[in-house]
Amino acid sequence: MEFCPTCGTLLRYELPAERHPARFFCRTCPYVCSVQTGVKIKRKLQLVKKEVEPVFTLEDMMKGGSETEATCPHCNFGKARYQQLQIRSADEPATTFYFCLNEKCSRMWRED
Repeated sequence: MEFCPTCGTLLRYELPAERHPARFFCRTCPYVCSVQTGVKIKRKLQLVKKEVEPVFTLEDMMKGGSETEATCPHCNFGKARYQQLQIRSADEPATTFYFCLNEKCSRMWRED
């Protein structure tokens, strides 16, 4: 898909005719762009992976989380701290974040 650099409208494709080659044109302004026969790669970009910030940190869980009996999926320990947060739309249930209280595990998981 190509967009008009002037107004941002989606460009339309026009078949080649006697007086012009195949081209893209804008329906709202006079912009016209001829279609080139070959494809050229202008530049290659290296994708950079963003760091993911946790929703809750360990400190947040220790000072604000409540303790409950929940089984850790990693070590099967039976106690965890949890906090609930509404991260989706209001008509969806809240997401519960858990932190395992086993000192050897200390992992976080969530249940939607």
